[in-house]
Amino acid sequence: MEIVGLDCLVFGVEDTVACNEYLQDAGLIAQDVSESGGEFAALDGTSVMIRSVDDQNLPKPLATNSSLRKTIYGVADTATLQAVYDELSKDRSVERLADGSIETTDDSGFCLGFRVTVRKKLQLNGEKINSPGAIGGRAVNEIGADPDAGTPTPITLSHVVYFVPDVKKAESFYIDRLGFRVADRFTNLGPFLRPQGTLDHHCLFLIETPPEMQGVEHFTFHMAGPSELLRAGKQFQDKGYETFWGPGRHIFGSNYFWYFNSPMNVHFELDADMDLHDDNWQPRAVDAAKDTSQIFNFTLVENWQPGGDPH
Repeated sequence: MEIVGLDCLVFGVEDTVACNEYLQDAGLIAQDVSESGGEFAALDGTSVMIRSVDDQNLPKPLATNSSLRKTIYGVADTATLQAVYDELSKDRSVERLADGSIETTDDSGFCLGFRVTVRKKLQLNGEKINSPGAIGGRAVNEIGADPDAGTPTPITLSHVVYFVPDVKKAESFYIDRLGFRVADRFTNLGPFLRPQGTLDHHCLFLIETPPEMQGVEHFTFHMAGPSELLRAGKQFQDKGYETFWGPGRHIFGSNYFWYFNSPMNVHFELDADMDLHDDNWQPRAVDAAKDTSQIFNFTLVENWQPGGDPH
């Protein structure tokens, strides 16, 4: 099944105003914003949707009252959408919605939507670096740092991380029913999963937890490159938002990361430079630990020069 990846995550929250402001401050493009919520898009049209926790149009929450109400996947075409419908309707209710999408639940109880993807194909200039001895990079007299550039805009919705009570059951659903592939695995936590319509290392990571913790740990947007990630994260932190983890670089996926606390009661991540894999990739498997999770992780300090500001 050519499932492309995440198209939209829908949240039901207590404080819509705070969430609206948070996502706009993160550089996302605001659409239809009001006190009842809004939609906040990356450059390719993938998005996060905010709604009041009391919105009667939202799918019912998990028993844990997780703020994530629906995960919407984009698929390549109507034939793939029909294939998903045919497969999942074998053993569960699958509803066709007025907008042409379909809605159901996975084996862990998470509400899922599927639609022909809204992702726009983008033609952007990737980040260039001048590496001694390497071919390519920026042209002579081409400047790399632009102090006048505004807040970087996230490029696309990257991945989501579920807390699940039975990781084997959850993994089996996405692999056996939807054709996801395991990219890598933390043997003491769970797998990183990639749908067939993308080469991204993962768009879903599953972590086994007690049932009372079921929900979402974090979700992520891709930035254009490491410099854009660091610039966006620093601007976000300067606006008063609290870092949870990072900036650093993961081992599985190789992506640079910067995680923040959020008013959505989940962590919010900006990342960049994720590995791409096809079906020839052989998944790795190790226990999750500090030395297997990250190549490096910085802790920011106030100093702006070695030894601090002498003044």
